[in-house]
Amino acid sequence: MLMRFDPFRDFDRLTQQVFGAQRAAMPLDAYRQDDRFVVHFDLPGVDPSSIDLSIEKNVLTVSAERHWDTEGQGFIASERPQGTFSRQLFLGDTLDADHIEASYDRGVLTVTIPVSEQAKSRRIEITSGTRSSTPIEAKSTVG
Repeated sequence: MLMRFDPFRDFDRLTQQVFGAQRAAMPLDAYRQDDRFVVHFDLPGVDPSSIDLSIEKNVLTVSAERHWDTEGQGFIASERPQGTFSRQLFLGDTLDADHIEASYDRGVLTVTIPVSEQAKSRRIEITSGTRSSTPIEAKSTVG
């Protein structure tokens, strides 16, 4: 199971309601595909070398930086956020944190987390409960 944790979620909601601001975090999609979880993070305009992926005690942290030169430019609108962005995902015990894979392509970071072997569904063989009985013959000898 994949659990999302964002300690500033309620604060961000309040800010959006009061100021109408858009959240400047990295949006994500997460889904299960066969025996793995796949998470896509939108990181357009991010240099792949600025992306940091770390895991500590089942908490996956993704951080990235986006900067460009704005000096000497007279902006009419500036809506694309710059700076350092970070997200954390809590990984359940059923995921194999030792075999996480990540790739970055066209502004999307894809993280693949396999389900641990112990958590995979498996078929359990059911044996029949019938007993084989052999008739016992009693012979008596009269002597």
